[in-house]
Amino acid sequence: MRVTDYSECEPALASPPGSTSETPNAPLAAALALSALVTACGGGGSGTAIAPPTDPTDQGVGRHYPSANNDEDAARFLLQAQFSASDAEMAAVRAKGYAAWLGEQFATPASQTGFDWLNVRGYGTISSSTNFYDNTYPGDYMVWNQLMTSSDAVRKRVALALSEFFVVSLSGLDFSWRSYAIAAWWDMLASNAFGNYRKLLEDVTLHPAMGYYLNTKGNLKENVATNRAPDENYGREVMQLFTIGLYQLNLDGTEKRDGNGNKIETYSQSDITNIARVFTGWDFDQTQNVNTLEPVNRRNIPNTVFTRIPMRLTPNNHSALAATFLGATVPADTDGVAALRTALDTLFNHPNVGPFFGKQMIQRLVTSNPSPAYVARVASAFNNNGAGVRGDLQAVLSAVLLDDEARGPGGLMQNGFGKLREPMVRFVQWGRSFGIGSARGSWKIGDQSNPATQLGQSPLRSPSVFNYFRPGYVPPSTALSASLTPAPEFQLVNESSVGGYLNAIQGVIRNGIYVNAPDLPQSTSNTTNGYDIAASYTAELALVLDATALVKRLNLLLCAGQMSVTNQTLIVNALNATALTATSTDANKRNRVAAAVLLVMASSEYLIQK
Repeated sequence: MRVTDYSECEPALASPPGSTSETPNAPLAAALALSALVTACGGGGSGTAIAPPTDPTDQGVGRHYPSANNDEDAARFLLQAQFSASDAEMAAVRAKGYAAWLGEQFATPASQTGFDWLNVRGYGTISSSTNFYDNTYPGDYMVWNQLMTSSDAVRKRVALALSEFFVVSLSGLDFSWRSYAIAAWWDMLASNAFGNYRKLLEDVTLHPAMGYYLNTKGNLKENVATNRAPDENYGREVMQLFTIGLYQLNLDGTEKRDGNGNKIETYSQSDITNIARVFTGWDFDQTQNVNTLEPVNRRNIPNTVFTRIPMRLTPNNHSALAATFLGATVPADTDGVAALRTALDTLFNHPNVGPFFGKQMIQRLVTSNPSPAYVARVASAFNNNGAGVRGDLQAVLSAVLLDDEARGPGGLMQNGFGKLREPMVRFVQWGRSFGIGSARGSWKIGDQSNPATQLGQSPLRSPSVFNYFRPGYVPPSTALSASLTPAPEFQLVNESSVGGYLNAIQGVIRNGIYVNAPDLPQSTSNTTNGYDIAASYTAELALVLDATALVKRLNLLLCAGQMSVTNQTLIVNALNATALTATSTDANKRNRVAAAVLLVMASSEYLIQK
């Protein structure tokens, strides 16, 4: 039977209506009840303000903790550097040391691009029955597949962090082949993840997805006769969000103050107005377009090439006025390409960039509140990689991940050190940790942004250019608010999102993800719908009769061994509430594994990553 309604391609993390296959058995019911005891939304369970670990010795990058002493150390490092920690990866980290292992990841070739995956899967087909060119869900499938399956996991983890700094949201794109545009955007971030910030900044600026999202595409020069001025959106956000921030910073990320104790702004409205002139005249490069007439609706549909090549300058649309900003001047009648180079060089060389960018990378990968000294070390690596190169992202990432503050045991001793795991990171960790697979290769995992019924977060689906949360967000009416201590990810946390997360992952952990028409678009037949995407739990099922051993393994894989003995005992007792023997059914064995995974992923010691 031919399927023409492609709304089927938006599955949720839940079973289909009326399904009873995910009804929990006794152990899972016990797990759900127990989750109320071991889940804490406050982080660390104490409400203590987040503070960096203290070390009386001089801390530095990889100085005191160059290697993992045990699997727990290795897992902790891996869960910061990527998404999961397999037995083989933990052994490799222990054998090679942190820096050598990380260096190997930097040298690992990039895996298949998201753009190519869309093509292989068949989402470039021009047809009125599918309208792939007008839909966003292929972009969701693409990025989830990349996060769940790519072999270059460190690169993809860094790309995800970069996507929360340089934000383009699939929800804000509305032009032909928007899924291909977001795939090209994702691929650009992944390609630049281990490169140089200056090139990344230029690729971000000229990318068609960013051009559409922040109005650089089609931005016209001033016209006195019509009182038109250049659009200032990108000119403002490239300073506020992508390079220098709102206030002047010291190397350690603390804000500079004037003689009256006031914060010093980095730019003025005049800077915005002037730099906006640089970003005029750019538009989609359609010189390689090949249009296809879609016969039903009589629409000319272009090919996808324009979504992955930089925007093109139309000189007649570029402002010829002089532009003075941040102490630099672009003379009148300067060529648009040269003007752009001056603007980006000025931003790149601003002293704020190292601490502004570096601190947010620390927040995404290690801890919400790094010490000023930690920020200064990362900013110094941005400023100079040791060979006189500014903006080397490998040096920045090494400084973030190998710093003594990240690797040392001090943070484990403090309730507030670390960060709340983002829901999308939890989901990817679950998939990678337990052998997720798509039986028919569909990988139809859609937008998971609904906080009431889904994860409450989905990659490349930020609600605005300000990301899912602000880097300085302080949860109100908490102990953190009294000390004005940021905990960014908690901006996602509310009554709906906590319950929605638990309800969503309960069914997924046990059954997997229900997919309609898993063969499509590679086939025109409507294959039986079902749970096409699921975890294998091979190693966990081998331990299923020993609840203590099972929980110990989950504690290592998911929590890097940081779950307390008390909570481990609570979970073991809940699992043992229902007897299980070697002759028990496979379904009951899988129920126990699912209950154990759910309980760990509901615990505060998992939700707060240290």
